[in-house]
Amino acid sequence: MKILVPVDGSSLSLDAVRHALALIRQGLRADLVLANVQAPASLYEIVVAHDPDVIKNVSEGAGAHLLEPARDLCRKAGVAFESEVVSGDPVNALCDLAEQYGCAQIVIGAHGKGALASALLGSISHALAHASPVPVTIVKSAETVQRTAGDATAVQPVAVDQQA
Repeated sequence: MKILVPVDGSSLSLDAVRHALALIRQGLRADLVLANVQAPASLYEIVVAHDPDVIKNVSEGAGAHLLEPARDLCRKAGVAFESEVVSGDPVNALCDLAEQYGCAQIVIGAHGKGALASALLGSISHALAHASPVPVTIVKSAETVQRTAGDATAVQPVAVDQQA
């Protein structure tokens, strides 16, 4: 089984990696696919660079840099992983990657916005939960759980399973 974990370099995305690693420590037989989605090149970047390979190399380098902390967590845990840097719309790219790698699940960090803020700002995790061809687990940070529940004892990230 493979689990896709989007990584954007934030501590919240690393919480998702830690959650997936915890599932594996608890006995789930799975490998991870770490993914970073870069924004497509702007018209200005295309005009200035003159060479699509330059833009591609810069994008891949930036994505690889953002994936490195997640790779380190997997190496330290002794968990097999693959990693991929793609560009495009995050939701579509992640759905495509899940299908391409044959992933059975996606685990993604949430930025902790409420339902109204998510509706207005367009949360990638919530949009992915609706568009994904596989189940999506949204991992909220401990700070979000404390703020939402008012419970000072909550110190671990909490996962919320969403079916596509």
